[in-house]
Amino acid sequence: MMRYEGNEKLADETACAGVRADLKMCLLESDCCRLDRKTPRQCLQDNNVPPECQVLRNTFYECKRSLLDNRQRFRGHKGY
Repeated sequence: MMRYEGNEKLADETACAGVRADLKMCLLESDCCRLDRKTPRQCLQDNNVPPECQVLRNTFYECKRSLLDNRQRFRGHKGY
């Protein structure tokens, strides 16, 4: 699901940045944002997003959760 090319870098180098960028692009390209002119936050709150954005949202949640989980220190961060 990565949408960047090989040598293209994100300005944000923190953990979960790739998942966040993909979720942002998925939400901005959804019908809720494009046609209904809602913000991505409003679309998420209304649960009016496509299934692939829901998957990215869950992946982003798991990535952020793994940052706080001490058991994940040895396993590494989820996401990309």
